[in-house]
Amino acid sequence: MPSRLASRRWRLLSLLCALPGVAFTQQRMVLIDQDGSGPGGSNQMAMMVLLQAPQVKVLGITMVSGNAWEPEEVQHTLRMLELIQRADVPVVPGAIYPLVRTQRETALYTGLYGKVGWLGAFGDHRAGTGSADAHPAEVVPPLPEGAPTIRPLDEDAAHFLVRQVREHPHQVTIYAAGPLTNIALALAIDPHFAELTQGIVIMGGSLNPGQADPEFALNPHHEFNFWFDPEAAHITLRAHWPRIDLTDVDISIKASFTQAMLGEIAAAKTPAAQYIARWSQEKYYLWDELAAAAWLDPKIITAERLLYLDVDIAHTASYGDTLAWTSATRPDLDLQQVHVQDDLDLPRFTREFVALMQLPPHK
Repeated sequence: MPSRLASRRWRLLSLLCALPGVAFTQQRMVLIDQDGSGPGGSNQMAMMVLLQAPQVKVLGITMVSGNAWEPEEVQHTLRMLELIQRADVPVVPGAIYPLVRTQRETALYTGLYGKVGWLGAFGDHRAGTGSADAHPAEVVPPLPEGAPTIRPLDEDAAHFLVRQVREHPHQVTIYAAGPLTNIALALAIDPHFAELTQGIVIMGGSLNPGQADPEFALNPHHEFNFWFDPEAAHITLRAHWPRIDLTDVDISIKASFTQAMLGEIAAAKTPAAQYIARWSQEKYYLWDELAAAAWLDPKIITAERLLYLDVDIAHTASYGDTLAWTSATRPDLDLQQVHVQDDLDLPRFTREFVALMQLPPHK
């Protein structure tokens, strides 16, 4: 007789397999590059979308500072992997600081041009910006979810990314849902890095969200991942990837984490579901999760635009803003075509996300 856990797994897999466009015939390889603040929340849940998918082999997770400092993110991510029983996946330390932007320059910038809605790791809790527990980069505060017992790889993210792509040429997709510092460093190390992948999935950029959220309403081209390391985003967008898929702010704000979703996930007693039930209480946009789910099932995306993108790297008021052109208006530069997601099948995305979070672990 099959166990109750095995029966539940079979039912959830059947649900996912019944959705058109979701194939489980062969595992797809992915490298996750993420600013893994935690515990729980969007960064951790986005990684879990790929970790939970039976059709995906996660070759490793490289960490980069963004929403929090990288040393703390490494610890949260290691602990998440333990709690959802996926400690087989290596975590690799990456860039702590952006290529050019500094915390001091950012403070001067906001004094000249106005405050930024979210400063991430650069935030000062005394000023009410950034995370509530902002601290120096080298300080890792006690983790509320408990300290991990596993350790990260003794390798840096950029060289790990290059090594994995070289070992699996034309087979690996890069999923980059934080600032793009590690990706830019990998491109600097290996000029063929981009072209040896299957492509890159990016959560970043903003064009015209058209809503009242104060972070975007008066500055529609501002988005945190591109803003935190503009030079890295500029380098990454100009590299010759076989394909670039972009989940920007415009589409992300159409998908939010709701209490109903949390309740449905929490009803499952699997490790991933219980991690979310305990640590993912914030109800906010599912931007990183949407980028991951759309790579798993492209039919989640119902409309897209083919645009040419770059990032403003002039150190002026628009430093870090998203730049975009159509094929008719693009400048005479070596810009790459980007599949910019424009609309989604929200019920489909919600169903698949909840089902994935309910699954038991796989190896």
